Amino acid sequence: MKYNANFFPKIFLSALSLLCLPGMAAETNEFFAMDTIARGRPAEVVPLLKELGYSGLGGAVGDGEMALALKAAGLRYYNGYLTLSFDAEKPALDDKLRQQIEAMKGHDAALWLAVDKVRKNNQAYANSSADADDTVIAKLREIAAFAEPRGVKIALYPHAATWLEKVEVATRIADKINSPTVGMTFNLCHWLKVEGTETDPMPVLKAALPRLMFVTINGADGGDTRAMGWDRLIQPLGQGSYDVAAFVKGVRAVGYKGPVGFQGYGIQAAPREVLKKTMEAWKGF
Repeated sequence: MKYNANFFPKIFLSALSLLCLPGMAAETNEFFAMDTIARGRPAEVVPLLKELGYSGLGGAVGDGEMALALKAAGLRYYNGYLTLSFDAEKPALDDKLRQQIEAMKGHDAALWLAVDKVRKNNQAYANSSADADDTVIAKLREIAAFAEPRGVKIALYPHAATWLEKVEVATRIADKINSPTVGMTFNLCHWLKVEGTETDPMPVLKAALPRLMFVTINGADGGDTRAMGWDRLIQPLGQGSYDVAAFVKGVRAVGYKGPVGFQGYGIQAAPREVLKKTMEAWKGF
């Protein structure tokens, strides 16, 4: 078969043009802000997030007013944060938690759950202790049985200085429960506080991937992060010496395609300024 000399260049250019079509651009993770920096009531927060290009908010548990305002603006209420302690002799659900979960119904949201203390027979288990797993699993199944019919998932939230401070523990618990509605979160600032910079987070993220619902990031300093305060571990995106861009690249490389949130706890600057700088850095990534 004889080909025209211009055949291959034309084929190459045609293929390249297809790659440049808007609908075929590389996928990016949805990027939302947490209410640790996007503070205020819906009338202030929602227009600001919309203007700056955020996809939604990680907010307070059961904030139905905010969830509805976000939905009306075409944004998403991703999750509602809550810290609980579990006691083997007491139920996990009470009327307040039931009401909070009810308020999240219909928004494809998750209960963003940190577990502070776990007790049995008036004795607290050591942080991360597998001896507490049975109690934690029983309580989470109790909550999930109420939340699942309402379309609310549970995303475990590893938080420094709590029983659930390690990502591996969140993965361990979610794997044992083995439900599509119970997963977990990777929080960069808490990872740096608990694990430091000498431990590679990518193998842990890869192991967590089947259960991973959210990743949160922020600017941070590198070095001896275990000894640092939150003022150095939580900065606007694009600030600090820790290579967050490389971290995000690694997160995507292991196959995570879900939402990424910006943690802004304790940042002493105007929210608009922080959110604007952070969005510029995210786009740069």
